[in-house]
Amino acid sequence: MKLTRRQVLAGAAAGAVSATGIYELVDRFAGGSPKRARAATQFPEQHLLDGIRVVDSGGIEVLVPPLHHEILTARVTPGRSDVRAAQGELEQVLATLDADYAPSPEGLGVTVAWGLPYFRRLAPDASRRHLPHDRRAEKPVLFDARRFPSDPFDTRLEENDVAILLRSDSRASIDDATARLRASKLFELTSIRRGFAGGGFEGGRSLPKQMAVAAQIPGADLIPETAELFLGFTSTQRSGMGPGTIANFETLGYVDFRGSDYFRHGTHMHLSHIHEDLEAWYLNFDFDERVATTFKPNLRVKQDVQTVRQGPKDVSTESDVHREFRSSGRIGHSASIQTTSRLQHDVVAHDGTVFEKGTAIPVRADFNTLDNPFAWSEKQDEVGVLPAAGVHFVVFNPTGDDFRRNRLAMDGHLPAKQIKLEPRGRAQGFNEVLSTTHRQNFIVPPRRHRSFPLAEL
Repeated sequence: MKLTRRQVLAGAAAGAVSATGIYELVDRFAGGSPKRARAATQFPEQHLLDGIRVVDSGGIEVLVPPLHHEILTARVTPGRSDVRAAQGELEQVLATLDADYAPSPEGLGVTVAWGLPYFRRLAPDASRRHLPHDRRAEKPVLFDARRFPSDPFDTRLEENDVAILLRSDSRASIDDATARLRASKLFELTSIRRGFAGGGFEGGRSLPKQMAVAAQIPGADLIPETAELFLGFTSTQRSGMGPGTIANFETLGYVDFRGSDYFRHGTHMHLSHIHEDLEAWYLNFDFDERVATTFKPNLRVKQDVQTVRQGPKDVSTESDVHREFRSSGRIGHSASIQTTSRLQHDVVAHDGTVFEKGTAIPVRADFNTLDNPFAWSEKQDEVGVLPAAGVHFVVFNPTGDDFRRNRLAMDGHLPAKQIKLEPRGRAQGFNEVLSTTHRQNFIVPPRRHRSFPLAEL
C-alpha cells in the first residue's frame, strides 16, 4: 500500500487514519500483536519491561521490542511552583496506568525521565545534595548535552523538563496514556515523537519496509524485505544489549550516591533524533561496504544476511580497531563503540552478579520513525510537511559520561588514542548518512521516585 501525495500531506491513509496519522498503518501491516509470554513483573526500574520476546534469527537470539513507541517532551506548567502537590497528582495518574496495564509490551511501558532544567529550576537545593556523581568522570551523572564532532553545526541541544517514553504493542494503550497525562494539566507539551519497531523475523515483510514504502520515502524500495530497521541490519541481538540491571546507577560501581539511596535503581537516558539518508546508504554503499560500516572492516558476512553475531567473543578491542583502520582506511560503527560500550574485563556487580568481559552495557530503546523530525512540536519548523526516514534514539547508560564516551568512540575518539577522521567523511561510514537534529540528557529515577523527583525534599 502506498499513499498519494495528498494523503501524505493530510496525514491520512485511505481515509482510515486519525490523529496519529500514518502510524495507524502499523497495526494493519503488523497483522496483530506479536505472540508474547504473559508477564506482570513490575521492576523497581522504570526503564525495564517484562515480557520481551526472544526469537531465533539465523541461530542468533534477538529481542522483539514493542510495536508502538511515543515520546512526549514537556515543561512543567508555569505557575506549578508547588511541586510537592504536583508530585502527588502525577503519581496518581501513573498509578492508575499501572493498575490498568501490565508493565510489558502487551500492556504498557511508561518511563518518566527528568532533565536538568527541572532540577535547576524546581529542586535546586535538593539536587545539589542528592544527584549522583560519576566516579570516573568526577562530575554529576547528569549534565547538559553537547554536540559531537560529526554532529551538524545546527544540532539543537534541548532543554525540556521531562520526557515520557510510552511503549506498547497497542496503539490504543499509548493513546489512552497520552490523553491521561495531558488531562492532568501538569505539563505543557513541547513535542510528540512517534515511531515503530518490528522486523520480519517470521519471514514476512517487516514494518520498516512497509511503512517506508507507504510513505514514499526515497530509497524505501531498497530496504531489505525483512529488515528490522530502515538501514537493513538487526540491532536488537540479545548479546548486543545490556542485560538486566547493568545500566543501573548502582550496578557497575561507576556512581557515587553520596550517602543517599534516593536514585538507586535509576539510570541515565539520552534522547536524540537522527535523520537517515536511505538513498545514500543503499546506492552509495554495496552490501560488503554496509557490513564494514555497520560492524567492522574485513568482516565476512554472507550476502544479504541481516542478523550478525555480536556476542562477547565477537567484540573488537581498541588494537583491533586501529589495525583495521590501517588496513582499510575506515572504522566500523559497532567495533569502534565496543571499545567503550563493552566491559573490558569480568565484573562482579554490587549484588554478586558476574558480567563477563565483552558484555554490553547500554540498554537501547531506539525505534524507527517517519517524523520530520517530530510528529508535533510547539516550534513550527520542527514538523516537516512530508515524512522522513529517521530514528528516535533512546539509550540508557550508567552515567551521562558513559554515553559521551560511546558517542565519541563512534567519531574515532577511542579511550587510549584517537583515530583522526573527517567529521562526516566516508571513513566513518554511518556519519555520512546520519544527521542528528536534536539531543538531550535525562535522569530516569527509580519507580518509587518517578514523579517530580526530590520535590518532597
